[in-house]
Amino acid sequence: MNSDIKNQEAVNHFDASLWNKVNALFLRKAISEFSHEKLITPQLTKINDEFNDFTIELDNQISYFFSARVLPLEHWWIDLTSIRKEQNETAAPLSIIEFIFEVNHLLKIPTDMLPTYLEELSNTLYGAIYKLKKNTITADELAKSDFQTIEKNMFEGHPCFIANNGRIGFNADDYQKFAPEASNGFKVLWVAGHKSKTSFTSIDSLNYTAIITQELGEEQHTVYQNTIKGLGLNPDDFYIFPMHPWQWQNKLSFIFADDITNQKLILLGEGKDTYQPQQSIRTLYNKSEEDKYYVKTGLSIQNMGFMRGLSPYYMQTTPGITSWITALLKEDNYLQKQCFSMLGEVATIGYRNVNFEPLGRTNAYNKMVAVLWRETPQQFLQKEEKAVTMASLLHIDGEGNALLKAFIDSSWLNVDQWIKNYLDAYLKPLLHCFYAYDLAFMPHGENIILKMKNNVPFGIFMKDITEEVVVFKEDKNYSSAVKRLVVNASNDVKSLTIFTDVFDCYFRFLSQILEEHCNFHHLDFWELVSQSIKEYQNEHPQFSSKFTECDLFADDFILSCLNRLQLQNNKQMVDLADPVNRLQFIGTIKNPIAKFKTVLNEFN
Repeated sequence: MNSDIKNQEAVNHFDASLWNKVNALFLRKAISEFSHEKLITPQLTKINDEFNDFTIELDNQISYFFSARVLPLEHWWIDLTSIRKEQNETAAPLSIIEFIFEVNHLLKIPTDMLPTYLEELSNTLYGAIYKLKKNTITADELAKSDFQTIEKNMFEGHPCFIANNGRIGFNADDYQKFAPEASNGFKVLWVAGHKSKTSFTSIDSLNYTAIITQELGEEQHTVYQNTIKGLGLNPDDFYIFPMHPWQWQNKLSFIFADDITNQKLILLGEGKDTYQPQQSIRTLYNKSEEDKYYVKTGLSIQNMGFMRGLSPYYMQTTPGITSWITALLKEDNYLQKQCFSMLGEVATIGYRNVNFEPLGRTNAYNKMVAVLWRETPQQFLQKEEKAVTMASLLHIDGEGNALLKAFIDSSWLNVDQWIKNYLDAYLKPLLHCFYAYDLAFMPHGENIILKMKNNVPFGIFMKDITEEVVVFKEDKNYSSAVKRLVVNASNDVKSLTIFTDVFDCYFRFLSQILEEHCNFHHLDFWELVSQSIKEYQNEHPQFSSKFTECDLFADDFILSCLNRLQLQNNKQMVDLADPVNRLQFIGTIKNPIAKFKTVLNEFN
């Protein structure tokens, strides 16, 4: 009986009406993003006052009909209720899986990649229907909520990718335990790795004893040391570190059986603290003691174009990169003024599986046992301040209401004032890192944590500052770790760190939400963006030559397509060692702020 109940729980959130809704939502997203990336070309059939009518005519007498507005950056704002499908001139139900098959002659997903992509998409639908069924907190309620409540209740995932919550490797029970939207938190496992195969690295102000004492506590540390002694071994020969329970159950118990049998890798037991998985899924937040570090571990599931392992070799350089970036930026007066902070990745442990090392360091089997400790926002906020994932600004609740509007309404600022504050906090520091230091982060919604006071942004925390960062300037004095971050790129490609990562992958969606939910016209938003950039340029005339070389007011820019990346290789979407090499460039796209360049020059 118990097993029957458990099996039923795997599908308890299934609901026919919600299933139809999530298929419509993802079909809308697919049509919008595939059209944006020039994979499909809807045909205009009727011009109306606002939303024009379009069709997609396919083989086998299949047609899709919908109404849409095409905003700047060729962003397709599609009326969800208008989407219809006909087959042989008869109404047919909407199915995103069927749609992928129907348009794959245009998408050209490789035959060997298609099943994996469809599995990722199916898993994404599974999560979407769960969120709509279970996570019913409204936008107004979320606006009053704390950091982790907002984090847990995000719906969209990455706004560009269709299959963005694949998590291949999780079963239904794992989903309930470990998916951020479903989990109520769990305890990590603690293991001991023999120092002959384990490396510890930290920033200069920390050491292993300090980290383990803070994160584990002296009492529990002593218990684990005694466990090692009880095996007839010397605790000083081991590093103790946390590990995701899924990783132990599904990977380490099998693949590391040799080391476990020979007591090179020892299971010590379950820790006392409860951790909440974050949107990035392998990063864990300590719910029991919020002043402790984030823990990020290897988690060998397939998710959105990558196996989510963690390299023990890469971990050896991580604290050094943290120290370098901190030394470079921390004392910058402008960044301090903008309340820009980075969450340092302060210590790491990596364990090597020597049996698999001949496969190469980049092989997924050599990225299974590693951990890093990262600073959390709670360590730096004052009493009346709160941290909020920037992904929240794109969140639409189950009733169709925008969290962004709830933030603005509760702040007592008008939309114009609120957006100006947001651009000061988010955009200007990115511009400064780019122009002053030739440095670019990956500033998408999940990687940015807003500093908020009275629901108004006044600064940001940047995370993933060592893995998702590039440096565009070579220097012979760079350490070997920093040299690995250097990317040689043309000025057009360098500019994509703003054009693609900020404009196309975030502001494009934000502008629609502002118009749809806040009655703030998309052109007014882009004008504020242009003003923010020009303000920065006027404040920093010493970079005028760089402003010309990487001109953010250029008429157009290269269209870099994210779904095309995933569709071509959903197992290794990008080579992090050479992130530019695999980018999918498809022509150019008009720059939404180019029209404001002359106006701003005249104004200035």
